[in-house]
Amino acid sequence: MDWSHYRFRSRWTLPAPPAAVYDALERAEDYPRWWPQVREVNRLDDSSGVVRIRSLLPYDLTFTAREVRRDPAAGVLEIAMSGDLEGWARWTITPDGTGSLARYDQVVEVRKPLMRKLAVPGRPVFRANHWLMMRAGRRGLAAYLEAV
Repeated sequence: MDWSHYRFRSRWTLPAPPAAVYDALERAEDYPRWWPQVREVNRLDDSSGVVRIRSLLPYDLTFTAREVRRDPAAGVLEIAMSGDLEGWARWTITPDGTGSLARYDQVVEVRKPLMRKLAVPGRPVFRANHWLMMRAGRRGLAAYLEAV
C-alpha cells in the first residue's frame, strides 16, 4: 500500500437548489470567503489557479488546480491537481428534496516531503484533518448560500 495515496468522499446536504450550489462551487476564487481552510486562490488564467489550504494541523498545502470538466447540465466540476497534492477532485451536485446534495470525490497522492515522511504514523491524523476541513466547508457553504 502506498501510504501517501488518499481517496476521499464527502457528501454535503445543502439548503439551496442545485444551480445555486453549482454557481457557488464553480467560483473557486470565492472559496476563502466561506471556507476558512481555503486560505487563498490565485487565478492563473481562465481554467487554472494556485490554491493554498490549511486545516487544523500546522502546515499549508499548495497546489495548482486545472479545470478538467465544467458541466452545469450534469452538475459536475472537476479539476486536476499538481504540487503538494497530485491527482484530481470532483464535485457532483444533484437535487435532494428541496435542496441539493454536493458529493466531493478526491483521489490524490501527497507530495509534500514532511507528510510523506510521516505517512504511516500520520495517516489517521491526516484523514481526520481532512474530515475537519470538509465539515467546516459544508457549514461555511450552507451559511453562504442562505445569505445570498
